[in-house]
Amino acid sequence: MGEIVQRHKILSFYGVTTTTTSGGTTTTTTTFHRMKYFTGLSQAKNPQEYSRKYVDEATQRTDVTGFAPEISYGFDKHRDDPVLTDIVKITNEEIYGADAVRDIIIVDTATGEAYKRPYTVSPGTEGDDANIYKYSGSFKANGEQVKGTATTSDDWATVSFTETT
Repeated sequence: MGEIVQRHKILSFYGVTTTTTSGGTTTTTTTFHRMKYFTGLSQAKNPQEYSRKYVDEATQRTDVTGFAPEISYGFDKHRDDPVLTDIVKITNEEIYGADAVRDIIIVDTATGEAYKRPYTVSPGTEGDDANIYKYSGSFKANGEQVKGTATTSDDWATVSFTETT
């Protein structure tokens, strides 16, 4: 009998990029932080379909010709969390285009199997709760998915990703 997978064992990690300058040298680093404080992270594959009916057949045929994946999100605002700080900045400053694209890695923590893809942060609503300040929106695919493995040295607070060839 197969083992059921609990939701909290499939974790998402958001790439936060920082740039530092020291002695005239600029260094850019992306760290993949666990996406904490999210009340929702549901994926939709959004298949693109081609349907047609041939005159000599009784039924319609449908083929999937591609996908438009997106992840719907919702979170409670917390201070001093690098992922939430970045999403709030994109939302509040109305950042768009390439400046609003971030990599997200989805990891099965039991196996280390991981998928990484660039997503556009597409803000939706904010402030729609009387008690806690909340944000929602979606991450929309902005490139090809890459399969790999994820490893951690800090109990899944951050991860490193290695592409599978």
